[in-house]
Amino acid sequence: MEIKAIRGMNDILPKEVRTWRFVEETARKIFGLYGFEELRSPVMEKTELFLRGIGDETDVVEKQMYTFTDKGGESLTLRPEATASVLRAVIEHGLLGEDPVRKVYSIGPMFRYERPQKGRYRQFHQINAERLGEDSPFSDAETLKLAYDLAASLGLEGVAMEVNSLGCEDCRAAFKKTLEGFLEGRAGSLCEDCSRRMRKNPLRVLDCKVPSCKEAVAGAPVLEEFLCDDCREHYRQVLSGLDAFGVPYGKNPLLVRGLDYYTRTTFEITAQGLGSQNAIAGGGRYDNLIGTLGGPETPGIGFAFGMERLVMLIGAVPAQERGCFVVAQGDEDVRRYAMGLLAELRAGGVPAEGAFDKSFKAQMRRAGRSGYPACAIIGGDEVKEGAVTVKDMRTSSQDRVPRADALARVQSVLSAQGEEA
Repeated sequence: MEIKAIRGMNDILPKEVRTWRFVEETARKIFGLYGFEELRSPVMEKTELFLRGIGDETDVVEKQMYTFTDKGGESLTLRPEATASVLRAVIEHGLLGEDPVRKVYSIGPMFRYERPQKGRYRQFHQINAERLGEDSPFSDAETLKLAYDLAASLGLEGVAMEVNSLGCEDCRAAFKKTLEGFLEGRAGSLCEDCSRRMRKNPLRVLDCKVPSCKEAVAGAPVLEEFLCDDCREHYRQVLSGLDAFGVPYGKNPLLVRGLDYYTRTTFEITAQGLGSQNAIAGGGRYDNLIGTLGGPETPGIGFAFGMERLVMLIGAVPAQERGCFVVAQGDEDVRRYAMGLLAELRAGGVPAEGAFDKSFKAQMRRAGRSGYPACAIIGGDEVKEGAVTVKDMRTSSQDRVPRADALARVQSVLSAQGEEA
């Protein structure tokens, strides 16, 4: 019986990988411009890390984590998000002791058990950024600018940013009490989850996507009106910084995100082409999280992009094939001659392939299907003359050159076609 992939966990095929690599390479380029370094953490952590870091009243912890007990009796979890794992690594290896300001990013798979749907899978991939050791409005504005630059650099259409402030714990205490009173009068319209959240964490009701809940929170009190003087000034300076950086944004008083560790600045980026579930990135400030995980009290801000959604929006990326297919027609001496050319082309940085076990006609078909702009043809005459016939696959023109000039001639063909492209 055929064995298929686990539901919600997808293969990424060669043609699709081109788009994934484009996204990853673009991200690495943008992060480099902002002084971020890459950090890679394991895909599996102790369950306690996520219980403490994400919050045990979130949907992620309550419903979505892949958790199991290993043979040693320890509870382990496949990481459902990257921030807690990255901060665990920062704390464990004393990175903040080396430099009190750290800017790191990571790219990799996450795991959540939920109903698979377009752009949302059980194994999914994220690009994460964490900026640690700074609590200034400038660091917030620049981090949001970084996220916006990344989205814009990918060529996405209709990129938009929404921003809000969740204030500090003192701000939220009064707001939560007022919001809870507001929601009590609308409890009958809330979904089952929000009926429970209303008592434990009423802010989460604002984040619910169920239509009846979205209607119920219309006219809800606005957190910005409850901000203390320090948080209000911080928010003002963040928005001023975005204006100075030239980042377009809108204020969304209902934006709270789905994780409990956020404080003050929170944001989300959307793009056209995904329907109602159009968020491609989100994040915010988490000044208490490192302390909660056992590290030194250190402010931080971060964000995550969902790679599957980015890939869906970008679509197919044309292959940038810049290579040469080598065709050999003849006996063993011809094939050995051709093998030497393959080695020289690759050593010279030219992607090169051959299929010498096929007939000449079959090799030429493979050369045409390869998409390579150049073809090097070797037969008995070329071996006798110490030459190579180089064919321009676009124009079908070809000429015979000395063996010593073959690499330069192939590079010339590739360069000419690259300029025309």
